[in-house]
Parts: sequence; structure tokens; C-alpha cells
Amino acid sequence: IKLFECVLSVRGSAGTSLLRGPPQCEQLSSLDASSVLTLDLPKTSLLEFSPLNNVLVSWQPYSKSQDSTQGEANLQLWDLQSGQLIKALYQKKVTSWCPSWSEDEKICVRSVNNELHFYENNDFNSIANKLHMQKVSDFALSPGGQPSKVAVYVPGSKGAPSFVRLYQYPVLGGPTAALANKSFFKADRVSMLWNKKASAVLVTASTEVDKTGASYYGEQTLHYLAVNGETAVVQLPKNGPIYDVAWSPTSTEFCVVFGFMPAKATVFNLKCDPVFDFGTGPRNAAYYSPQGHILVLAGFGNLRGQMEVWDMKKYKQVSKPQAPDATHFSWCPDGEHIVTATCSPRLRVSNGYKIWHYTGSLLHKVDVATGSELWEVLWQPFPDGSFPERAVKYQAAPSELGTTQALPTQAYRPPALRHLPATPSSKLESKSEPPPDPVPVTNSQPEPSSGDPETDKKIKNLKKKLKAIEELKEQQASGRLLQKNQLEKMQKEQQLLDELDELNIGE
Repeated sequence: IKLFECVLSVRGSAGTSLLRGPPQCEQLSSLDASSVLTLDLPKTSLLEFSPLNNVLVSWQPYSKSQDSTQGEANLQLWDLQSGQLIKALYQKKVTSWCPSWSEDEKICVRSVNNELHFYENNDFNSIANKLHMQKVSDFALSPGGQPSKVAVYVPGSKGAPSFVRLYQYPVLGGPTAALANKSFFKADRVSMLWNKKASAVLVTASTEVDKTGASYYGEQTLHYLAVNGETAVVQLPKNGPIYDVAWSPTSTEFCVVFGFMPAKATVFNLKCDPVFDFGTGPRNAAYYSPQGHILVLAGFGNLRGQMEVWDMKKYKQVSKPQAPDATHFSWCPDGEHIVTATCSPRLRVSNGYKIWHYTGSLLHKVDVATGSELWEVLWQPFPDGSFPERAVKYQAAPSELGTTQALPTQAYRPPALRHLPATPSSKLESKSEPPPDPVPVTNSQPEPSSGDPETDKKIKNLKKKLKAIEELKEQQASGRLLQKNQLEKMQKEQQLLDELDELNIGE
């Protein structure tokens, strides 16, 4: 292992090259750490590789000189094969400083003055396409290959709602160009998360301040947009912040951790219906394994580092290890191992990392020497599909370091009674009850069948409309003003009940 002193270090996506600097930015081979390319960039603050390591992006703080009122082009794109400068551009703000590439590098996107500029095949001398919308604030390019899609966020103003729209490149103009559109209020900022297949986006909309005073974190809502045009609000039954949202690598479900502590965690399908509820616990993050067969719910940061490992095929808990003071978590590409780490600058003491098996066994532990700091821990990347899914094991993997799984809490027993069989006190039982086991969420009870599929279909539709009317009644009773079409819908209640009576299933 070779160690280097450096201010910045960046790793290529394929794991084939490393970068260190400044004042000189040096590209190193990850095989033997030999120098491949050196660039003189003394003012550089940020560095990044393009997905296929063809382009290096460097950014330095924007500044003006006495000789130039326009200032110096501070975003530079370098050809890593030749070491030549491809293009120098202006990027005053550090937010969204780096261009976004598709994984095949056929498309590259930058946000410039309320426009999205699209470049093709790393030709930055000509803009291939533009998407102009008033006050474009953020965008997210889809993962995977072509056709590339882009999600665009425009914040609301003057009473108008904010909205997110999906487009498929290169169809960016015209009233029918958008694949999907979702508008919403209460949004100072958003985060947009594509699933792996680029078929849907989850949008977490956040406000800086909760005007009701219920939360220090502001208010959050979660919205779903699919490229087939479907949109929905993800209904979260517990009040409080949204801590984390994670797509399954299968792209067929997602997990949300939300609500005031102890937080709930729920898995939803693509119809935004709850599939499984994990109950409540001290957690604020969710991590799917690369194969999607295991989910880890964890409580890091100001929580104690408890991890819950779940088998997502059986919805059964596998283990419950603890990693106190962890600031980093990541899955190994094999879907069998996990690394947790305590890194600077989040924590400057007790730095180090641990490697676990998902069954809770601690396999390897490294503590950084006093006075030294650990800044980052990364697994060696592998192409997708390198490691097939394996059957989930429940027996802890053998380890010399043992396990850190939390023991179940037990009631205090005086020393004089510890030799006797444990008999729970009726007083204690009446005061505290164990939390209910998490159970799969069922959205509906089996409906009685009339024997006629057409009649059953009519019955189902009628009950659905009556349920919607009941919800409108509850909203009206709580003081909410209903719109004209909602009031008209409520007036049809008796007519719908009569139709049910005619079908001989009146309740």
C-alpha cells in the first residue's frame, strides 16, 4: 500500500485511476500507483472524473482581476488521454458545479442561467440542444444508457406552485414534450432520485421552516413521477421529517424512513401503496444491498449506530449489530459484506473502519493512530452483475472478533432473586408492553363475490367512490374548504348507495 500526502483525491468510476492534488494534479494508476498524467492546477478546489474516465473536471473559486472585468473561466474540462484542455467555462456557484454525464458519455448536461445546455459525445465547442424554462433551479439526469431522460425542477413564485417535469432527450420543446408533470406547494428545495431502470423518480420537497411549529427540520413531502405519465403523492402516516428515501436495485419498490423519533420505515410499490411496515425504531437511513435482497435500516449521526438487517424476500430480520459513532456506511459489491467508518471532518477522534458480514459478525477492524485522521473509505468497484444474488443466511458468520449485536433488555432483578426462575411481574406487564412485531401491510380485505365478474367490478367501483366521499366529509368536518367539483361528488352519495342496494350488497 502506498500512501500520499494530498489535499484532494478522486477515484475513477471503474477503479482504474486515482487522482491527487493540488498544487499539481497527478493521475495515478490504481494498479501500481505509477504516475500517468500531471496537470499544473494550483488553485483547484474540486475535481471529478467523467463516468468512463475520458474527461477530468476541475473547479476553482471564481475571481476577477483588475485587467479583466469578466473574470477567469474557472471550470475546466481536460482530456485525460492527451492532457489537453478541452474547454474552459464559467461556473460562479459551487452548487451543481460539475456537469452531469450519461453513463456512456454520449450526453452531458450543465445548468446555465435558467437553461439546461446539452452536449453530445464530449464535444463542448457546440451546444447540441437546450431546455429553456423560467427559473430552472435543479435537474437530475437518468442513470443507464440511451435514451437519456432528465428531471427538471422549477420553484414556485407569486402564488404559483413548484413543479417537476420529466423529458426524454432530445425531445425537449413543445406542449406535449414532457413525459410527466407534478406540481406541489411547500417547497424551498427538492432532491430528485431516479431508480436504476430510469422508469421513475422520487422527489422529496422540503421547506426551511415548518409554519405549524411542529418540526425543527421544516416540512417534507414525497412525490412520485413515472415516465409513463403516472404521478402520485406518497402518503406517509406518521408526522415528522423524511430522513431517507432509497430505491431497491430491482426498481420495483422503495423504502422511506420518516416520522418523529422513533421513526417508521415502510416499503412501497410502484403504485405508492405500502407493502411492508417495519414498525418504529431509532433509525434515519436505509441501504439496499446491490442485489436488492437485503435491506439495512440504520441510525447514525446523533443516534447510537444500531443497524437492522432484513431479508427482503421473507421480510424477516437477520441481525441487529451496532456501530457507534459511524459516519459512513456502504455495501460491498458482493452483497455479503458491509463497511462502517468514523471519518473526519465529521468526527476527528476515534477514526477507523470496520468490515462486517450482514449476519452481524465483525470480521475486520482498523483504528487510526492518535493524531491521524481517516477521510474516506471506498470499496473497489465492479461492473454490475459481477456478483449474483445468494441465499440469505441467518446464522452468524464465523469471526474472531465476535458480534456487537444488542442483547434484549431485561427487567432488573435483585441479587437475592436471580437464582429463581424469571416470572414477570403483573405490575410491570400492565405498565409496559413490548412493541408489536412489524407486519405486512394489507390494503384491503377480500371482497365477497357475486359470481358475476361484471357485477363485482361495478361493486368495487361504487365502494371506491363512496370511500372517497367519506374522506371528503372528514376534510369538511375538519374545517377545510372543498372545491365545487368535490361538493358535487358528495351530493351523489345517496345515488351510489341506491345502486349498491340494487346489486343486493347494501351494507
